[in-house]
Amino acid sequence: MNNEQRRDFADFVSARSDTLIRLAYVLTGDQHAAEDLLQTALTKTAGRWSKIRANPEAYVRKVMYHEQVSRWRSPRWGREKAVESPPERTTGDRTAEVDDRLALQQALRTLPPRKRAVLVLRYYEDLPESEVAKIMGCSVGTVRSQTHHAVARLRELVSDPVMQEAWR
Repeated sequence: MNNEQRRDFADFVSARSDTLIRLAYVLTGDQHAAEDLLQTALTKTAGRWSKIRANPEAYVRKVMYHEQVSRWRSPRWGREKAVESPPERTTGDRTAEVDDRLALQQALRTLPPRKRAVLVLRYYEDLPESEVAKIMGCSVGTVRSQTHHAVARLRELVSDPVMQEAWR
């Protein structure tokens, strides 16, 4: 990799790391595992930078998906690691946060697939409306409308006491 390619790669990492770490977190469910996954993907990307410079983010995403699937299939995945003594941790009561997260997840499951897809692409993948419209094969106005209706429906579901009781 020459100096110009190193600079391009560093610029790419600087510009897209926030988005990519969110995707890695969604894939792994753990901040530390997400950081490891992204680092592995970026290392593999750096080695092929000259061939993928036209669309590097797609390549990084593909590497992350494949790496995570490999980790899930690995016989070592999920095994506990022995340590001399457990770390001492104290945390406050986070029950309300867990309840909120579970309620939101349940509300998301009740949305129609198209509305769920719009929310995932807009907020998990952090894609612009124009890109979401292209992926979903619709207009930008439709994406805006679907997003608005989906978020409004989530607000209704999460604040509805009957639905909250049903989820418990």
